[in-house]
Amino acid sequence: MASHSLTARPQPVSRRERPVFSMSDDHAMSKKILNTHSPNGREVDVDIILQVIEGIFQHIHGALQDSTDRESMETSKLEENASFAFDDFHLEGLAYIMHKVSCQLTCKFSGGGDAHATTMEILGMLSSYQWDTKLVLTLASFSIIYGEFWLVAQKFATHPLAKMVALLKQLPDIIEHAAALKSRFDAINNLLKAILDITKCIIEFKRLPSQYISEDQPSMSVAFAYFPTAVYWTIKSIVACASQLTSLLGMSNELISATTTDTWEMSSSTHKLNNISDHLRAELERCYEHIQEKKHTEYYQMLVHLFETTQLDNMKINKALIYIKDDLLPLEVGTMHTRANIDVLRRKTVLLLISDLDITPEEVLILATVYNESRGRSELQYEIVWLPISDRSREWNEGYEHKFKELQALMPWYTLHHPSLLEPAAIKFVKERWHFSKKMMLVALDPQQGKVVCQNAIHMAWIWGNLAYPFTMAKQDELWSIESWRLELVVDGIDQNIIEWMTAGKYICLYGGEDVEWIEKFTTSAKGVAHRAGIDLHMIYVGKSSKKDRVRRINIIIRKENLSYCLDDVMSVWYFWKRLESMFYSKMQLGQTIKDDKIMQEVLTMLSFDGSDQGWVLISRGSFEMARANSVVITKTLEDFHVWEEDAREKGFVLALIDYFLHLHTPQHCNRLILPGLDVDIPEMITCAECGRPMDKFFMYRCCTD
Repeated sequence: MASHSLTARPQPVSRRERPVFSMSDDHAMSKKILNTHSPNGREVDVDIILQVIEGIFQHIHGALQDSTDRESMETSKLEENASFAFDDFHLEGLAYIMHKVSCQLTCKFSGGGDAHATTMEILGMLSSYQWDTKLVLTLASFSIIYGEFWLVAQKFATHPLAKMVALLKQLPDIIEHAAALKSRFDAINNLLKAILDITKCIIEFKRLPSQYISEDQPSMSVAFAYFPTAVYWTIKSIVACASQLTSLLGMSNELISATTTDTWEMSSSTHKLNNISDHLRAELERCYEHIQEKKHTEYYQMLVHLFETTQLDNMKINKALIYIKDDLLPLEVGTMHTRANIDVLRRKTVLLLISDLDITPEEVLILATVYNESRGRSELQYEIVWLPISDRSREWNEGYEHKFKELQALMPWYTLHHPSLLEPAAIKFVKERWHFSKKMMLVALDPQQGKVVCQNAIHMAWIWGNLAYPFTMAKQDELWSIESWRLELVVDGIDQNIIEWMTAGKYICLYGGEDVEWIEKFTTSAKGVAHRAGIDLHMIYVGKSSKKDRVRRINIIIRKENLSYCLDDVMSVWYFWKRLESMFYSKMQLGQTIKDDKIMQEVLTMLSFDGSDQGWVLISRGSFEMARANSVVITKTLEDFHVWEEDAREKGFVLALIDYFLHLHTPQHCNRLILPGLDVDIPEMITCAECGRPMDKFFMYRCCTD
């Protein structure tokens, strides 16, 4: 185009005055802007207009690329979008106002107009529209100019019509001089991105649901007060973009090559708009937080109402707790990775397994044994569903995902497909109504209405397994009514060898502790006494509830030295102590007290043994003859066997042992009881199982990886 010279000579682009941005100016200007604002209530579908605007900008961006393949691809997309535009796009009388705004954007600056005055005139033209519509219509008007500009520029070298229009406009060969003009168009594109960000942000405010947030809510009122200033600066920035295009008219090739476009004003406007956008986005985020809180409260109240009212079946409650939408299959069988709908829970007892991601493999595997055993029995119509409670205050990462998948893969029952599917209100309900904090719990819901029949059936599951079905409080009371303190209760389900020895009338000795020297001394002494007493004594080491690695090493020593029998693995040791602990909590659920309940007294004694630093023993023959003592008492008793040997022959070994324990008993003792659990689980007062006095209460925090 340099070879075609017309009479009007191009003038260098003059440097514009640096705009002064200050809050005081914005405040004063806001009043003037508000004077131009008089909306008539007309609603405009800004979304569809914005979609076309973004399509234009995307194709313009594609025109700047040098690849012919990309040009071909963009042309294909353009044709697709053009079809959409003609078939579905209706401006409903807006074309005329956009034409007027387009003229304002181009004509004023061709005559050296003032950006502020032009902006105020555009605001006056658009006075009857809402703030978001003002922005979209102004941006649409500019996109027409920008689109026409690039249509001519893109087709300049190949289309005669485009070339002739360019000649009359004195438009340089943009494609040929793309490198020289890059900084100018980069500045325009960056500013357009900032303009789009603010436009979308203001549209988002308009979409906020009025049922959850009102205009007088602090964040909304702050944002609304800022709209006039934000709209002003955004439209003024659109005016600046238009002026950059106008300045290219009549610019010679030599001037393009010889000068560097001054993009300071564009960059300054971009910075200004980014600050405005950040401010509005911060308020918008607060609005979303407010809305989420309102929705969570509404959902929480809905859950409360569901559990307080009669239901036709169990599905409404199950869906509300697990996943209320119908857009996906929310359940997944952990071990098989097969997906399922919540309908699989219809008319079944549902056990909600509620935990965080810190549950132990032992807990999962023992419960899996109970669950798998139930699958072969048609009368046991229940399903377990794992609801993993994740800490929403922490960002979900690969570590959490890996941990979740590892636990899920161990579970043969239904699990939530992902923790993120669980409603925050459901988590709040579980924590506030069912008092979930850290320890795993199993909430039993009935098959008819989905109502809670036991707030934590995990203790029943540990103690009795599937005998506890349907896991109601009534069933728990029934099971305890026929139970007594006997060895079968203590060791049931732990090791089949123990049951067989009991059936054969053998003497059974359970013992624990972590002092290897005492274990060696005790087992040797006990064997000697058993031989002298003529009894068949089977000793079983049951370790401690904590210190798994220590127990594992002691098991190795016991087997190597043939000191006694020991449980097969540390999981069996864990289960032994977990069942005893569950017996205490199960009794607590039924309102039983230590003072009046023999089983609770004996369980607390066993747990006191486990909590101490000493060893201990429990010796039994049959179901009901049981004698227990700590390491000091049993050591002295075995040493003094010659003293009570005659009584053992006359009364029986266990009864004589009990009598001698009582003979050695002294008032001096120091028992320690550790009860893992929550404040709501633990009674205000626990009496000592040995002397009956109230025990002192302490808090202990433990982090144990053993």
